[in-house]
Amino acid sequence: MSVFVRIKLSLLRNGLRQSTGRTAAFVTSIVLAALVAAFQLLGLVLLRGNEYAEAVVVPLTALLALGWAVMPLFFADGDETLDPTRLAMLPLRPQRLVGAMLGASLVGIGPAFTCTLLLGAVVAVAHGPAAAVVALLALPLTLLTCVAFARAVATANVRLLTSRRGRDLAVLSGLLIAVGAQVVNLGLQKLSEPDGLSVLEPAAEVLRWVPPAAAVGAVRAVSDGEYALALAQFALSCAALAVTLWWWQRTLHRLMVSPDASTLQAAEEPTGATRGTAVRGPLALLPEGRTGAVIVRTLRYAWRDPKTKVGWASSLGVGVLLPVVFAIQGNGSPYNACWAAGMLGIQMYNQFGQDHSGFWMVASTIASTRDAYVELRARMLAIALVAVPYVCAVSVLSALLLGAWDRLPEVLGLALGLLGVLLATGVCSSTYFAYSIPEEGTKNVAPGQGSLAYLSIFGGMLGGALACAPLLALTVWLHVSDAHGALWVVLPAGVLYGAGVCAVTLRVMAPRTAARLPEILAAVSRG
Repeated sequence: MSVFVRIKLSLLRNGLRQSTGRTAAFVTSIVLAALVAAFQLLGLVLLRGNEYAEAVVVPLTALLALGWAVMPLFFADGDETLDPTRLAMLPLRPQRLVGAMLGASLVGIGPAFTCTLLLGAVVAVAHGPAAAVVALLALPLTLLTCVAFARAVATANVRLLTSRRGRDLAVLSGLLIAVGAQVVNLGLQKLSEPDGLSVLEPAAEVLRWVPPAAAVGAVRAVSDGEYALALAQFALSCAALAVTLWWWQRTLHRLMVSPDASTLQAAEEPTGATRGTAVRGPLALLPEGRTGAVIVRTLRYAWRDPKTKVGWASSLGVGVLLPVVFAIQGNGSPYNACWAAGMLGIQMYNQFGQDHSGFWMVASTIASTRDAYVELRARMLAIALVAVPYVCAVSVLSALLLGAWDRLPEVLGLALGLLGVLLATGVCSSTYFAYSIPEEGTKNVAPGQGSLAYLSIFGGMLGGALACAPLLALTVWLHVSDAHGALWVVLPAGVLYGAGVCAVTLRVMAPRTAARLPEILAAVSRG
C-alpha cells in the first residue's frame, strides 16, 4: 500500500511541475475546498444539540456517498494513476491490488474534504463517551465505504468510460451539475423557511438504514441509548463495506483476465437483421429520398456527436427546468414555456458547422436550388420532430403547475410561433454566418470565428424576436381589448404563422444557400 501511495504522490508532484497554470489551479482548488469544508464543519458543529441534527447529517452523508458513486462516471480521467488496466502486467493478485488502490485513493482533495464533512456530521450527533467511541469508528468506516464504492464503480465501468460513450458522459456532466445545482438551490430555499429542517425528517428515517449513512445514524442511536439499534446500523454499514470490497475484487479480477473486445476480430457472420436496412423503428416511417436520409443523419448527429449531443441535452434540460423552477419559486408564468421553444429553436443555427469538415460530402450532393431546398427543409423537420411535441408537453406542464389552463391555447400558440420563427432565422444564420466547431477540445468555435458565432446566435435571436412582433401584437391586442374569449385564436394563428415564415424563408434562402456552398465549406472546415 505504501508503494502505491508514494507512486501517486510522485505522479502528482511531477504532473504539477509540467505547467505553472496546472499548479496554480491545483493550489486554488485546495484553498477553495479548505474554505468550503471549514464553513461546513463550523455549521455542523453549531448544529450540535439541535433537534433536527440527525435529519441534516444523515441525508448529508447519503448525498456524499451518492456523489462518490456517480462522479467516476462523469470524470473518468480525474485520477489516471489508479486506472486498473495499467496494472494488468504487474505480478499482483486482486486482493493486494484492492488494498493498495484503496490506500492510494485516500490521498487527495476529495477524501480530505469528505473526511472534514464527516467529522462535522459525527460531532453534531455524538453525545457522551460511548457515542464518541462509536463516532471514531463510524468516521473511517463511512469514508472507506465512499471511496471503495467509487473505485468499484469506476473499475466496473472502466471500458465504458474509456470509450466514446464514456466521453459523452463526461460532456454531459456539466449539464447534470447545472441541473443538480438548481435542485440544491430549491432545496436550500425550502430549508431556509421557518422549521424548514423538519422536511428532512422523513428522508432521514429512511436513509438511517442505508449504508454508509447508517453508520452516522448509529452514533445518534448510541447517544439516545438505543444500543441494539446502533449495533444493527453499524453492522449494516460494515456489511456494505465488505460487499463493496468483494464486488471490487471480483470486478478487478475479471477485468485483468478477460480479453478486451477491441482486440478480438469480429468473425461473426452478419445476421439477417444486420443485412437489412439500418433504419428501424419510428425512423423507418420517414419518407424515401433525400428528406428521410437528412432527417436520420441530423438525429444521429444529435445522438452520437458529443458536442451536438450536449447542445441538445442542454436545450431540453433548460427548456423544462426554467418553467418548473420559476413555478416552484412562486414567480412563474405560463409564458415561461416559451423557453422550451427558444432553446430548441436555436438548434437550427449553424447547422452546417455541426457537420464539421464532412460538410463537403453534403455540398457535393447539392446540384440545384431544389436540392438545397430539400436539404434545409429536412434539417428543419428533424428539429421539429423533437421540438413540437416537447414544446407542447412543456406548455401543458407549465399550465398544470400554475393552474392556468385557460391560458394554455395562447401560450402554446406563442411558443409554436416562436419555434417556427427561430427555425426560419436559423436557416438564414446557417447560410450567412456559418462557423467551424472544433471536433477536439472543449471550444465550440474555431479561433478567429468568434464574431461569426456571435452574429449567428444573437443576430438570429434578435431577428426572431422582431419577426414574432405580429403574433405578439395580436395577443396583446386581444388582452387590451378585453376579448379574452377569443384568445384561443392565438393557437391556430401561431401554428400558421410559424409554418408560413418557415415556408417563405426556405423559398428565399434555398438559391442563396446553393450559391454560397464554397464559402460555407471554407467556413466550417477551419479548426
